[in-house]
This record gives sequence, structure tokens and C-alpha cells, in this order.
Amino acid sequence: MTGPSMSAAPPTAVLALGSNLGDREATIAAAVRAIADLDQAVLTAVSPVYASDAVKPGGVDLSAPGYLNLVITLRWAGEPHALLDAVNAIEADHGRVRDERWGDRTLDIDLISIDDLRIDDDRLTLPHPRAGDRDFVLAPWLDIDPDAELPGRGRVSELLAVAARTARAHPVTASTDPSHTEVAHEHTLHHEPGRPAPGTPDDDTDPTVTIDGDGR
Repeated sequence: MTGPSMSAAPPTAVLALGSNLGDREATIAAAVRAIADLDQAVLTAVSPVYASDAVKPGGVDLSAPGYLNLVITLRWAGEPHALLDAVNAIEADHGRVRDERWGDRTLDIDLISIDDLRIDDDRLTLPHPRAGDRDFVLAPWLDIDPDAELPGRGRVSELLAVAARTARAHPVTASTDPSHTEVAHEHTLHHEPGRPAPGTPDDDTDPTVTIDGDGR
């Protein structure tokens, strides 16, 4: 029996980042840099930034601080649980506490998928069980991969078309993806009644986040 090719590329991991406490822009920028610096990671894409309403167990909570969100993809050469441990450590470095389910947080990093890998244990479920219903995950993911699919759920474009809207484009000046030079891609959200036009910012007065291209 022939084993796997030693030259095969590591699988692609999709991660969703969010923050609704503190300096959200600085926090998610620092988190992307920290993930890019992981020994077994090769960052491949960083999405535009989106603003979204807080979602609690009871639904959207407009009284809670709003989130900034983005999605990144990377090649991960390690074990899935090692990636989980790494991003949990990055969350902790930024003051993440877990006192309340879906509570406000300085930083949240979710593993959405690693290729078609299926895991369901007491620490990790892949693909992420709720990603297919969250436009603040689907919209930025679609920006960096128009052909993206969530294993077991289908094409991200089709999931986004029917997802409840909580997200809106949030201007960003730069990212670690050298090809990402615009505030947001031309088609960030599907054109449906009630959705803001692509590139429509949220209400922050200074909605910028800078992530240096050289990773420093």
C-alpha cells in the first residue's frame, strides 16, 4: 500500500475572528499576526473586516457592544487540536474570559473547518456546527474564496443568501494578504432587500484596522 505523498500540501484551515470589547481593531490585527507567526501555520488569506450585532443564546442583543469580524485561511501542518490550543492561548493573551456562553469578549477565534475533516469530541467540533447560519462568518469567507464550501452544509454563497443579516462591511486599510488593497471587495453581501450596499461602514467614527504586510 502506498502512503500519502510527502510533498502533499498541509490542509487548509478556516478561522473566524471576532472582538466586541476593548480596542477591537488592534486586537484582531494582533491576533492575525500571532496566528501567522505560529510555527506550523502559513497564512494564505485575510478577509475584509465586518461589523456585526452581538448574538446571544436568546438571539441578537442590540444592547451589547457590536463586533468586528474577519475570516482567515491558513495551511496548517499540525494536529487540529494543536491549532485549537494555539488559538485558545492567543485568546487568553488578549484577556479572553469564558464566564458566559456567547458572552462579550475581547477576542474570539473559532475553527470553522480544516479541509473536509470531521471531528466531534468534548473539545472540538469540525466543521463548526453554527458557521452555516452566521453571516458574519459567511460574508468575509466568501470574500476570500468565492467557491468556498462548508462541509456538510454546502456552498457558502448559497448559505449566505438565506442567512439572517447581522453583518455589514467595515472599512479596513490594509491586511496581511498583499492582494487585499481595497476597503472591501466589490461584492461583499448579496443584493437583497434590507441589506446594506457593499462597503457600507458601521457607525464607528474611526473604522480602520491596519495589519502590516510584513507581519510585524
